[in-house]
Amino acid sequence: MAILPNPDVTAVVLEDGCLELHSQQSEKPIRCAPVNTAMWIAMRQNGGHLDAVADLLADLWDVDPGRVRSDLDLWVNELGNAGLVHDAP
Repeated sequence: MAILPNPDVTAVVLEDGCLELHSQQSEKPIRCAPVNTAMWIAMRQNGGHLDAVADLLADLWDVDPGRVRSDLDLWVNELGNAGLVHDAP
């Protein structure tokens, strides 16, 4: 399964490395830390396949892939609750 942004979501990476996600469902943009910016970019580059994202970032950051996957799952859950992403087959 893959996680994809909803059609109305746009992303802007700010000069400070933070990510702003804009959606018609939110009154104001959701601002994310630079670590989440990296996760978002990796998700988009890997078609939303979270295992591939976790492996890529774990390798880049020299940390355990399970730890990255756990953090990624928590963040994706928050994005889903905010109506920004959805599961794709």
